[in-house]
Amino acid sequence: MLARVWGCRGSIASPGPATVRYGGNTSCVELRLPDNSVAILDAGTGIRTLGAQLVADDVRVIHIMLSHLHLDHLQGLAFFAPLYRSEVELHLWGPPSPIRTLADRVAAYMSDPLFPVNLADVPCQLIPHDAPMDGVEMGGSMVWAAPVTHQGPTVGYRVEEGDATFAYIPDHEPALGDIQLTTADRAWISGIELADGVDVLLHDAQYTSEEYADHVGWGHSSIEHVVEFAITADVKQLVLFHHDPAHADDDLESIRTRAIGLWGDRPNPPLVAHEGMEIPVGSFTIPDPTTSAQTI
Repeated sequence: MLARVWGCRGSIASPGPATVRYGGNTSCVELRLPDNSVAILDAGTGIRTLGAQLVADDVRVIHIMLSHLHLDHLQGLAFFAPLYRSEVELHLWGPPSPIRTLADRVAAYMSDPLFPVNLADVPCQLIPHDAPMDGVEMGGSMVWAAPVTHQGPTVGYRVEEGDATFAYIPDHEPALGDIQLTTADRAWISGIELADGVDVLLHDAQYTSEEYADHVGWGHSSIEHVVEFAITADVKQLVLFHHDPAHADDDLESIRTRAIGLWGDRPNPPLVAHEGMEIPVGSFTIPDPTTSAQTI
């Protein structure tokens, strides 16, 4: 299983000279599946460039798995080139709602006056689904979703392919209410079933501990909390994700140093997601930690 990061920012895109090494696009991660179809985790601004690549590769079956419908995870969808190709079968997955269908909720963004093309009018074969809480076979892999603690209906995803396991939880506040994750009953920890024992976990790491004190209840993690969560879940490789738009490249280097200190002497110290990062899940080598932008 190969994962590629096309966007790893949270909240709003933040291009500019201060974010060159790690990138300024919002959340989007590509997974190439065994049958040559593609799964895409979130449709942030990074999905625009990915879409151009998928058209060039003539990929015709695509699954987009939305963690939730906040704009930083959805705003690239309207600029995703395969959406406008009639030969593409596009499966759109997202958190269920008892009130409105997924298509209706996404259409609130892709409709007048916010966008000139209505979702109902795109040429691709668009097939909406509720996120697979009971698991679903997808392109030769198994995919599960589960609710996680964030503002509004939000899920994380777990993908299994043979012995390789990958979890994606980009917006998450597992320690809400000052839960001590390392000593808490695992059954009460949000998202733990998604991350349990995975080879690679991409997880929200938006705030330093100082910043988190002013953002309790906003639905995001501090560096301390994400490391505690990964240790509690027995994750093999933690990748810090959903970077705050105000964090420049040098800030992310400092955050990684802090995360490594919290990780202790465990193998595979935490990495920081960057655009272009490739992660061969289940068969990866550890990069040189002195390199500014890490690749595994």
